[in-house]
Amino acid sequence: AVGDLRPRPRPWETLIQGLLFVCGAISILVTIGIVFVLGEESLLFFRSDQVDLIEFLTGTVWQPAIGQFGILPLVNATVMTSLIAMTIALPLGLCVAIYLSEYASPRARATLKPILEVLAGIPTVVYGYFALTFMTPLLRSIFGPNVVQIYNTASAGLVMGILILPLVASMSEDALSAVPRALREGALALGATRLETSVKIVVPAAFSGITAAFIVGISRAVGETMIVALAAGAGPNFTFNPFQAAETMTGHIVRISGGDLSYNSIDYNSIFAIGLMLFLITLVLNLISRVVVQRFREVYE
Repeated sequence: AVGDLRPRPRPWETLIQGLLFVCGAISILVTIGIVFVLGEESLLFFRSDQVDLIEFLTGTVWQPAIGQFGILPLVNATVMTSLIAMTIALPLGLCVAIYLSEYASPRARATLKPILEVLAGIPTVVYGYFALTFMTPLLRSIFGPNVVQIYNTASAGLVMGILILPLVASMSEDALSAVPRALREGALALGATRLETSVKIVVPAAFSGITAAFIVGISRAVGETMIVALAAGAGPNFTFNPFQAAETMTGHIVRISGGDLSYNSIDYNSIFAIGLMLFLITLVLNLISRVVVQRFREVYE
């Protein structure tokens, strides 16, 4: 007798599917709500007679007390600390990923990777005080106290690089490990050394995943708060000198939001304008990451 081939009802699977859909819908709605709040409050800021959109995007002075709302000092400090962080996290993270993926034994990898990821679990406020009490004195002893100020973007950026290092290394190592072993064996069979195989075969094959790790790391650096709030400085300063104090967008939000700000004041609404700018920067970085991944993604069968 032929068995009944009609699909049987599976209530538990239907329930799980419904729960997963609800979780996805909630995450989308929360994101939409955040964008709506940022946009609504930012619109109140830009509608003010004291604010000019062109001046906001191109001005080099941020002094709400005198009606100066040029966001470039905050953006410049954010970019400087992020670039300094990535000059530390990107090469070191990629080197660590290559070692874990291509050179380390399974036992060494199982030991070293969890130790590396412990760095990601350290509270960022601890990193902030580490930058202020260790990295800044170290820089002042190397370059001189007259060159390096107590609060500076260099120490904040260097410690941010240490913070981001486990993220970049872990994601890059996952991308390298996903490359088929046949590519490695083919290169070694043709006479390539292990270093040549790693650099010329494995890394290019995992380029899309490594690029995604780099961009995620940059996004993490742009949004970092406590390190820059404690070590970079507490005043907007449009400077390209990494040894001088400067305030990032996140650091400025932390500083003024902790004061006595009246609701719907120009200072209060400026927080949301800065937050909207941060959101747009990270959104652009994520879009670039998606384009790069789709453009250079390798498909193996």
